[in-house]
Amino acid sequence: MLDLFAEETPWSEPLAPGAMIVRRLAREHSTVLLAAIEQVAAVSPFRHMVTPGGYTMSVAMTNCGPLGWSTDRHGYCYASVDPLSGRSWPAMPACFRQLAQAAAERAGYRGFDPDACLINRYQPGAKLSLHQDKDEARLDAPIVSVSLGLPAVFQFGGLRRSDPLRRVLLEHGDVVVWGGESRLFYHAILPLKEGCHPQVGPWRYNLTFRRAA
Repeated sequence: MLDLFAEETPWSEPLAPGAMIVRRLAREHSTVLLAAIEQVAAVSPFRHMVTPGGYTMSVAMTNCGPLGWSTDRHGYCYASVDPLSGRSWPAMPACFRQLAQAAAERAGYRGFDPDACLINRYQPGAKLSLHQDKDEARLDAPIVSVSLGLPAVFQFGGLRRSDPLRRVLLEHGDVVVWGGESRLFYHAILPLKEGCHPQVGPWRYNLTFRRAA
């Protein structure tokens, strides 16, 4: 387990052209980040969305920021209003934005200004199937993905679904940034294994920052 090196300062690992893992970058901020997640969820609760094919996603989701990602039987979209409450999504916490911008700059993407943060909550067995992030209007901006809680296996492929997949373990505080040549690469999260994180318990949270409009 990478936690053997938990006390080390953040370091970067190349993942693909235009893609990088910054290990431990969010670790020292995790208490503040987790408290902010609770505040967002108190306004817009986690929910299991239904895909256009009628599949109920195993991952629970909510959003913050000017735009929020959503899915239903009609398709995928970004909207300024939470469909459950009819109100605007909660504002993006300053600690979220600062972390996303710092991670993007470290990976070589200066000036990243996310307007959407999708928050995923995984319980044991939950997964995210192989997909591309392609619903955004601004494909020139990177994706910043922050892992908190239980470790998960991240798969990162190529521009075709059939391209070989690289598997990497993501742990508490790790941040993945991808853009440029790899912006539309397929990726996934394998089913989460049971465990108990000392700070997060039986969960894994993922913050995904995007420039949607």
